[in-house]
Amino acid sequence: MDSTERSKFGGRIRQLRLAKNWSQEELALRAGLHSTYIGGIERGQRNLGFDNIIKLASALDEHPSALFVDSHK
Repeated sequence: MDSTERSKFGGRIRQLRLAKNWSQEELALRAGLHSTYIGGIERGQRNLGFDNIIKLASALDEHPSALFVDSHK
């Protein structure tokens, strides 16, 4: 995934997080990740592994495929 794709993914995570009115800290707590890691994801700076994608999907109560939907098409 290049940085553009990572940025799109991060934007989707941010969109889902904000739809729940959660801070990055709240999402991090629910996903078992660090809040600075969530920030890096949302800025497109992190290349996530499968386990962390599953953690995020579970925390957001979404199917993992929903994290890859480009809502700006």
